[in-house]
Amino acid sequence: MAVALEKTLRWPAPAKINLFLHVTGRRPDGYHTLQTVFQFLDLCDWLDFERREDGRIRRATAVGGIAPEQDLVVRAAHALQAHTGVKAGASLSIDKRLPVGGGIGGGSSDAATTLVALNLLWGLDLPLAALARIGLQLGADVPVFIAGKAAFAEGIGEILTPLAPAESWYVLLKPDCAVPTAAVFADPDLTRDTPPITIRDFLEGAGRNDCEPVVRRRFPAVNAALDWLSRRAPSRLTGTGACVYAACADEAQARSIVAEVPAPWLAYAVRGLNRSPLLERLARARSAAGATAKLALDDTLD
Repeated sequence: MAVALEKTLRWPAPAKINLFLHVTGRRPDGYHTLQTVFQFLDLCDWLDFERREDGRIRRATAVGGIAPEQDLVVRAAHALQAHTGVKAGASLSIDKRLPVGGGIGGGSSDAATTLVALNLLWGLDLPLAALARIGLQLGADVPVFIAGKAAFAEGIGEILTPLAPAESWYVLLKPDCAVPTAAVFADPDLTRDTPPITIRDFLEGAGRNDCEPVVRRRFPAVNAALDWLSRRAPSRLTGTGACVYAACADEAQARSIVAEVPAPWLAYAVRGLNRSPLLERLARARSAAGATAKLALDDTLD
């Protein structure tokens, strides 16, 4: 029984890191084929949603100078409306904590959380696989955030095999710059023919980030951040950056390194997660909606 809720509050949109990223080819449509491993972090944006009956999608908070029509949260809501024909709308609020332009999937994660939360708020009952297909139109990373499980990804990032790498502590460092993904993938020096590897290869230590040499050359701030962090722990670029990360032995080491990070860089001690907090939030929301439906049914039987 679908239940249309009035509000659904405090939904997490977690960051991700790429534990490796290989560019294995380029399709005729211009998209690059990839291999990567996505793992979530316990660092999140937080979103609130309130149902509207006038069909409008209203963004209650602005984010980083992004126009509403370019905001992936707004675009996700419109995409779900268009796919289902639902007449309801929503007011959307976001507590933005993930650095913009960091290569940690903030926009894609926000879009995924929007699709999952509005699916419940509007009483649509679409399965997660259907939401992932809608999300793929918004970005190649959106499906993994909807699936909510760490994964070995192929294709353009949408072919997912669940995986459970070590849930390590990391230092996540954002230098004082943003890296446009399109510029990195358009660079003529980007490696585009890395031979595919297997999951077993990855688990035995294979893998690098093919974007890292291009980003180091084009963005001196990222190069400096990687050099600084690599002197303290094994470090790597995530996605196309600008964020870099270092795997740590434990929380204490991560927090010790974060305490040394010079301004104006941003730094976080974070934990890798193989199950997204979005799935936990969805389970709680479904349980609450089920209880509401039972109460409504009981009222009609009295």
